Amino acid sequence: MTTTGTSSSDTTAAGAARPGGPGRLAGRTVSRVGFGAMQLERLRDDRRGALALLRRAVELGVDHVDTAHFYGNSFVNGLLREALRPEDGVLVVSKVGADPDPGGRIPLRPAQRPEELRASVEDNLKSLGVDQVPVVNLRRLDSGPGLRAEGDQAVDIDDQLAVMTAMRDEGMIGAIGLSSVTAEGLRRAIPAGIVCVQNAYSLVARDDEAMVQMCAAEGIAWVPYFPLGGAFAGIPKVTEEPAVLAAAQSLGSTPSQVGLAWLLHHSPNALLIPGTADPGHLEVNVAAGAITFDEATIASLDAVPSRSADVRIG
Repeated sequence: MTTTGTSSSDTTAAGAARPGGPGRLAGRTVSRVGFGAMQLERLRDDRRGALALLRRAVELGVDHVDTAHFYGNSFVNGLLREALRPEDGVLVVSKVGADPDPGGRIPLRPAQRPEELRASVEDNLKSLGVDQVPVVNLRRLDSGPGLRAEGDQAVDIDDQLAVMTAMRDEGMIGAIGLSSVTAEGLRRAIPAGIVCVQNAYSLVARDDEAMVQMCAAEGIAWVPYFPLGGAFAGIPKVTEEPAVLAAAQSLGSTPSQVGLAWLLHHSPNALLIPGTADPGHLEVNVAAGAITFDEATIASLDAVPSRSADVRIG
């Protein structure tokens, strides 16, 4: 799998209109509605279906795919390697900072030490079958729902950025992003040339609003995960909000489409990576990029109260 190919601001290398319009990531133009590949692990027993779903995503205009070697312990990366073609021009973004832990209570363990970050990049290179991963997100464990770093896994961000920039200089990775990072961590990292930030963020969980604005000012893509909230117990769900339900009914769309469209309208640097293992759901997610709101609807959605998504797992 490689990521060559040419595209324009309006169409992808595959000739498809860009869902959500064009955005910028790592110096490239990408569609603002991309694809998060994590849920493809659910199709472990239907490899043909998983490959067909990825091909359909490309046909629909997706050219930004988010992955990780630890998704399915390399299974998902293997699908991308097989499904994506050079002429598709897909920008593949991976992440490091955790490793598979199939026997653990949850299937991940922190892998924050510099030598572990390098090993994880090497794993991604092998499982994706590339000489360079175009963008690699350093998954910190500072904020949002999920794991927290303890003991020797509590590593200073400067030490991590040193190995990330070294790997960029060596050509192993093309650009550096951050995930699950605090505003202070981002400020410290900006001089290293950060191209994107992935944090938990949605209409109902806007703890990182100041960081959204910081990224916009710095030309950094904002790539929210859990864009509809509700991934873990204790996190509110966008699709249960009365204002979202009312907007969906008025527009003839689904509540999830309203939640995704709000993110696109809220910040011009937002890029979405909704994930699914269902072809129909994929089409619904992509179609969210075409939704527009009138001023009254925007006002009603903006008025939805924000609640914390800082839920610890493990």
